[in-house]
Amino acid sequence: MWSSRLAFILAATGSAVGLGNIWKFPYITGENGGGAFVVVYLLCIAMIGIPIMIAEVSLGRRGRLSPINTMKQLARADGASQNWKYLGWMGVIAAFLILSFYSVIGGWSLSYIGHAFSGEFEGAGSDKIGAIFGAMLSSPETLMIWHSVFLLIVVAILSQGIRSGLEKAVNVLMPMLFLLLLVMVGYAMSTSQFSQAVDFLFTPDFSKLTTEGVLSALGHAFFTLSLGSCAMMAYGSFLPSQVSVARTAITVSVIDTVVALLAGLAIFPLAFANGLEPSAGPGLIFQTLPIAFGQMPAGTFFATLFFSLLLIAAITSAISMLEPLIEWLEEQRGINRKVAALIAGVLVWSVGLLTVFSFNNWADLHPLSFVPVFAEKTFFDIFDYLTANIMLPLGGLFIVVYFAWFMNPDAARHEVGIKSDNVYRLTHFVMRYVSPALVLIVFLYNLL
Repeated sequence: MWSSRLAFILAATGSAVGLGNIWKFPYITGENGGGAFVVVYLLCIAMIGIPIMIAEVSLGRRGRLSPINTMKQLARADGASQNWKYLGWMGVIAAFLILSFYSVIGGWSLSYIGHAFSGEFEGAGSDKIGAIFGAMLSSPETLMIWHSVFLLIVVAILSQGIRSGLEKAVNVLMPMLFLLLLVMVGYAMSTSQFSQAVDFLFTPDFSKLTTEGVLSALGHAFFTLSLGSCAMMAYGSFLPSQVSVARTAITVSVIDTVVALLAGLAIFPLAFANGLEPSAGPGLIFQTLPIAFGQMPAGTFFATLFFSLLLIAAITSAISMLEPLIEWLEEQRGINRKVAALIAGVLVWSVGLLTVFSFNNWADLHPLSFVPVFAEKTFFDIFDYLTANIMLPLGGLFIVVYFAWFMNPDAARHEVGIKSDNVYRLTHFVMRYVSPALVLIVFLYNLL
């Protein structure tokens, strides 16, 4: 068990707060006009994120096993089809595949800490920053080294168990992440462009919001909370019985959203101050921001701080992705924790090599070119597409459908921990009808 509700909140927030908050949220907000997108995103968190998190954590706590065995046991207890066990399998496989490429990108953060600390960004223009990024991607040896180091950190933490490893790690890493983020925001507040960033983020201009922007908000609200991969189900299996799942899910969702907004407040003033576009896309973090760091006072210090922040966010998310597989290996194979963590780590590392080579030696290799949707996709692109567009949305959809339609009603009410009848009825209605419909929209939009 987690030692306290706070320990679970830190771990679950660590799982939710990842590269998506510090990397993706700022640039998709920039692409979709700022404040109006934020308003829609907050509504989507309430309609998708919180209900599905409540469902996923509740299933995990009731089952008290790995996601695969939890779904098998719950289906038996609730008189549902044993095919529900495949929901657990899909979640574990999705988390495994995501971690295989997430680890490579997490390694980029490690590499950039070194570049930043050595002062390579000082006075650097777009050509030099582009060359640094290009040199890293073109070298399979470099990517392999950082991919290996990143996974070693993750495996070392998880091999120590829940209280001695995972809980101790998040108790240190999450406060550190918040502190580093506040320092970055504090610096941003000292710039003349901070008020411009506040207006950009919090002044809605709905004329700039497109249908695609609304669908992006729906999708990001789902993905930002680590839903659909059964990571929250695995974490929920260690949650003490007396803790209210509903209150805890709301707390985690609020903290996750606050971190995303703080990341925007830290990043946009730097972009505006240096005449950079806030809608620069994924390159905002690794190609655009280093230019800003190179031009600002104490840029080396703040660049090192920022990429350390990015690394911590990546590690806390990565440990939640590997935990479901480790749990299953312990239960099913009778393997002790350290060996299970090592086996899981080696498997992820091996599959991660496909992503490493996707950026260089195999950049022109399209293994599924005979399938139209995958015609131009590398291994990395395929894994990203399969998990983000198919496996995670389907996982989230089936999780909330099982909870709202198949789980024993009394058990469901007990696990959620909402005492008010009216509030529970409203929550259950959203979980039965609204959340599944919205996730289905995300799934179809991404697919088509």
